[in-house]
Amino acid sequence: MAVFSILDLSPIVKGGDAAVALDNTRDLARHAERWGYHRFWVAEHHNMSGIASAATALVIQHIAAGTSTIRVGAGGIMLPNHAPLIIAEQFGTLAALYPGRIDLGLGRAPGTDQRTARALRRNMGDSGDSFPQDVLELQSYFRPVQPGQAVRAVPGAGLDVPIWLLGSSLFSAQLAAELGLPFAFASHFAPAYMQSAIDIYRSRFKPSAQLQKPYVAVGVNLFAAADDATAQRLFTSLQQQFLNLVRGVPGQLSPPVDSMDGLWSPDEKSHIDRSLSCSAVGSPQTVAAQLRAIEESTGADELMLTALMYDHAARLRSFEIASRLRAA
Repeated sequence: MAVFSILDLSPIVKGGDAAVALDNTRDLARHAERWGYHRFWVAEHHNMSGIASAATALVIQHIAAGTSTIRVGAGGIMLPNHAPLIIAEQFGTLAALYPGRIDLGLGRAPGTDQRTARALRRNMGDSGDSFPQDVLELQSYFRPVQPGQAVRAVPGAGLDVPIWLLGSSLFSAQLAAELGLPFAFASHFAPAYMQSAIDIYRSRFKPSAQLQKPYVAVGVNLFAAADDATAQRLFTSLQQQFLNLVRGVPGQLSPPVDSMDGLWSPDEKSHIDRSLSCSAVGSPQTVAAQLRAIEESTGADELMLTALMYDHAARLRSFEIASRLRAA
């Protein structure tokens, strides 16, 4: 049976602020630890008024300080935004503070729009084509220092922080297979290439010092509640968020509505339904069947559950329901 973990985007809801979002994230992590979730990740996004986890390493420290056993990490760090040495130092520091608990997932996209990417002060002449070299450079900083090595990560060297590759297309699947790294697919918002990416990753996987056989995690939106109708209503917050993204007006997370009818066009509905098709929404019985179907169809080793949910108490209940399904 697949391991259950959590990806949280630290949602900033309408009427709330980043401080509340970050406290809610740590509160969810504390509950997740008690409920037996394997790991808890946050993701790097920039210039998004509804997401509070831009300074991802700082958010990880906030979570790790408030928990004691659950693995904590990035799902992910958008490597094109950073020099590999900086990430090695940041995650080396986290690994020194919280030994054996820190994961580093790496993404190839900037996690933002092009104007904001320029504001991050990277050379915009660079592209994702440098991603493989940047991953290799980053890996080198976590290995023991070699004689004559001029540049080292302090902390970082010798700590062997586990690296994952993340993706929503085939590129990172191929690279993860080549480097022998675990692979997480962003199927919670871009499921189109999920099965193809997983198949390529498994078929081309080369064992490495970090990993001897393929290991796949898939993202799943989780909206579990007492009954199907309640869960579907909670799900409308995520649907509204995607509708705003489609229209180019991202914002803070909206409260749920009774119906999306009249809020979106048929074409918008079709597009969003496809984007969010890797979701488990409903009563405990409904969610159990949906999660089982996703696990069986993908053969995933790990389900990375996520929920952009307006009400924090409802979000806690949703993840508690899923934890009980896993334990049953």
